[in-house]
Amino acid sequence: MTLKKVFNESEEVVVSKKALRLFVLECLEKVGCGVEHAQQLADILICSDYRGHYSHGLNRLHIYVQDVQTGSTSVDGTPKVLKEKGATAWVDGNNLLGPVVGNFCMRLAVQKAKEHGIGWVVARNSNHFGIAGWYADYAVRQGLVGMAFTNTSPCVFPTGSAEKSLGSNPVCVAAPAKDGDSLFLDMASTTVAYGKIEVVNKRGGKRIPSGWGADANGIETHDPKVVLNGGGLQPLGGSEATGGYKGTGLCMMVEMLCGIMGGAAFGKNIRQWQTTDTSADLGQCFVAIDPECFAPGFSSRLQSFIDETRDLTPIDVSRPVQVPGDPERSHMFLCDEMDGIVYKKSQLEHLGNLASRLDVKMFQQKTLQCPQKLRTAGEAAKKADIM
Repeated sequence: MTLKKVFNESEEVVVSKKALRLFVLECLEKVGCGVEHAQQLADILICSDYRGHYSHGLNRLHIYVQDVQTGSTSVDGTPKVLKEKGATAWVDGNNLLGPVVGNFCMRLAVQKAKEHGIGWVVARNSNHFGIAGWYADYAVRQGLVGMAFTNTSPCVFPTGSAEKSLGSNPVCVAAPAKDGDSLFLDMASTTVAYGKIEVVNKRGGKRIPSGWGADANGIETHDPKVVLNGGGLQPLGGSEATGGYKGTGLCMMVEMLCGIMGGAAFGKNIRQWQTTDTSADLGQCFVAIDPECFAPGFSSRLQSFIDETRDLTPIDVSRPVQVPGDPERSHMFLCDEMDGIVYKKSQLEHLGNLASRLDVKMFQQKTLQCPQKLRTAGEAAKKADIM
């Protein structure tokens, strides 16, 4: 995707994380969501934007508000352990907000990993849980390898199919290296997540790259509006000739670990995206592994591998070789430098509409004054947001 005029000062603003958090909490309070659950949702939405994954951040707030407001998502109670055996557990999310279910499950997986060396927790009856990386990062901060998966509403055309039957089904694996460094893979099983195309459209983009999306008949398209209006996503790799069957396999693997293993809805049976007539009943899987159960020196050996990869001779000297997690780290660093999160004004228009509808005061925005720093931030965000 070619981003034009992304760095025009008049189009770019920065918003403090504190202001964003207060805004999210006020919106959720207006529709009857309790503070504890609202805080968990606010944290992950802001973290998404902070890491550069704008598709899963405040871009999604209106959907959570709608789910709570219509009663299709519950805001009272806690997840329940249905079955427990050694290092494993099966959890009923009780139709609560996805982050509430996800936090409960990953904490349980970490607890089990510390006792047994591994923790494997699968949930049913959950909802959209934001970026999978949020949960894997919790394990990493405990010195563990973290993994998180979820199934999603059917929006993907399996290779050779003219019918959507799979979700974008994200995969996340993160592991601690030395001094806060890590290997951090957080990606959709499609070439891009559905929200990435929404972001392109909201930014005024007219064209998406090959391999991203398809029209209503499963035929590849480069028009984001066609994808968003009855079309869908292509599996990772795009067409069969370029390896799309591998992406289809990844989507199905995640479905097996989440929907099938969790006893949740799966495949075509999951409710359509942004509908509220039934509960989502998503399946999710959370894994924590203690690397000290295996060969000694895991973090040091991983750091050597990461450094070795970063030090490879680049094709283009202006674009050093990166490892998974580097684009997000760059974006977070630059947000810290600018004391807030960078947005294009067009990305925030829908939040202004939501604020008006809920009678909530819109947060303050500060126009950026540093084009060079903004250009670097935009490039980092672009790299992070394609995953």
